[in-house]
Amino acid sequence: MNIKASDIRRGMVVTMDGNNFIVVDFAHRTPGNLRAFVQAKLKNMTSGSTIEKRLRSDEQLEVPYVERKEFEYLYSTGDEHVFMDTETFDQLPFGNDMVGDSMGYLLPNSRVQVTYIDDKAVSVEVPASVDLLITDTPPAIKGATATNQYKEATTETGLKVQVPPFIEAGERVRIDTRSGDYVERVK
Repeated sequence: MNIKASDIRRGMVVTMDGNNFIVVDFAHRTPGNLRAFVQAKLKNMTSGSTIEKRLRSDEQLEVPYVERKEFEYLYSTGDEHVFMDTETFDQLPFGNDMVGDSMGYLLPNSRVQVTYIDDKAVSVEVPASVDLLITDTPPAIKGATATNQYKEATTETGLKVQVPPFIEAGERVRIDTRSGDYVERVK
């Protein structure tokens, strides 16, 4: 299936030069009296690298058939992470190359979306935000309120995040998985 470059949206998968890319971000630009174009930020699904690409608005892009399935993270053994299809209950191991840094956001029984192209799993998408327990963080310094300084904290998954000074060990916080930033404290 082909679409115009002006019709792309975040999260879509497009094929260019024989490679599949996920659209991370895009902007439709019309500079003065020049022709309109689309500035797109694309993530290569094979290598994981991100590129910026300028496309003509009427340029045709190929969109492969993409299937998304819900999976549940079960456990990890070494470099393999085992996920279960929530419909068929099949258990599949995925390597670090496909899961990548997302493992820092996943606890057992977490739900993820696995993207399939041509019956082959190509990527694992975690939810936009996750709630994690802080296991270790230095104590706040009394009276240091003049500036908004963050401190490093370790979560139950081993992920290190920057949190405000009032967060203590044993509290749950919400983390944005796209940027890795602290969002809020969770009750």
